[in-house]
Amino acid sequence: MQTDFYKTIHQEVVAEFKDRGSKFLAYAFPVSDPKDVKNRVAKLKQEHPKAIHFCFAYRLGTDGNNFRCNDDGEPSGSAGKPILGQLDSKSVTNAAIIVVRYFGGTLLGVPGLINAYKTSSALALQLTPIVQKPVLIRCKINFDYTQMNEIQRRLKRANAEIVEQNMQLFCTITADIPKNNMDEIQLAFEEMNGVEFSKII
Repeated sequence: MQTDFYKTIHQEVVAEFKDRGSKFLAYAFPVSDPKDVKNRVAKLKQEHPKAIHFCFAYRLGTDGNNFRCNDDGEPSGSAGKPILGQLDSKSVTNAAIIVVRYFGGTLLGVPGLINAYKTSSALALQLTPIVQKPVLIRCKINFDYTQMNEIQRRLKRANAEIVEQNMQLFCTITADIPKNNMDEIQLAFEEMNGVEFSKII
């Protein structure tokens, strides 16, 4: 699954689905850390004190291994999995969906729940543009102050994002460099005298 680009969403949206009195509010939003999801669930619990379930799923990273789904008291596999299934059907990562359920008095049964969580999640993903972003690799560059302009020029040309910089007589820049530009920039820095370039794993 590791490529030079990944698909994600870049803004939060909410979609609503109703079935036999129950109301399902699906919040889709970008995430970079599992803590983001935990914090959003806590906020939604404050915003919706009368809702009975806060089911969610998220996927992080580009290797496909960092994901989680939570049924929050619904029958096993009836909520979190259908939500995750919608994220995966759009091949998005660094994204989460939380579905807030208000119970309407009628039991929907497992097939009804699967349909409700799946449909509300799909509706949310239809409302937000899916964007393609480059896979970034974090790197560290050590160099002499006199090389500053050249280093920054090359980073800019490679569409790198500077995360941190320490400017003394000897300087250090930590930058996220798009994977598809990595070979070219690594070669350029290795050819420069006195520049140390390393990937942060």
